[in-house]
Amino acid sequence: MLPADGEVAGLLGLMLLTDARRGARAAPTGALIPLAEQDRGRWDQASIEEGVALVTAALSRGRVGPYQLQAAIAALHAEAPHADLTDWPQILALYELLERLSPNPMVTLNHAVAVAMVHGPRAGLDMLATLDTDERMAKHHRLSAVRAHLLEMTGDTAAARAAYRTAARRTTSIPEQRYLEGRAARLTPADGRHGP
Repeated sequence: MLPADGEVAGLLGLMLLTDARRGARAAPTGALIPLAEQDRGRWDQASIEEGVALVTAALSRGRVGPYQLQAAIAALHAEAPHADLTDWPQILALYELLERLSPNPMVTLNHAVAVAMVHGPRAGLDMLATLDTDERMAKHHRLSAVRAHLLEMTGDTAAARAAYRTAARRTTSIPEQRYLEGRAARLTPADGRHGP
């Protein structure tokens, strides 16, 4: 009904690109599989192609909106043949623009991941610290989960383990709880001492 509306096209592109990964997000047991570990061969290539075409056309037509930027970020993830080949500098640039256009704590959270992937986990952790006083995010399990991942990247396994456990306590999703507890358990020392 609105073929010329760039934001409508961006939203449709985002939905297609997100749905394209549906079959690879969980193991047959129901266990969650993070994006970096998903079998990209199980992603729906037709949906990816359609989503990329929609966002490419929408971005070329004029004024850019939040859905177009989110779809462009999803397209960069979808087009990477392997997680190690993700164009993180481009994703970071898109998050910087998205944060200016549509600031909110979830955008900042994802922006911090992109910062960490480009400038290192300490830079990402510094950005996460800005969310600690945001009442919309301070007790959200995703903040603790991202912090845990970045702490793990720095090699601080004790702090990462504690943050994974905090995230597991804060989520109401059983698959997420199991995933986060599994990440914490993987960081438990061989002598069995759990620490914090």
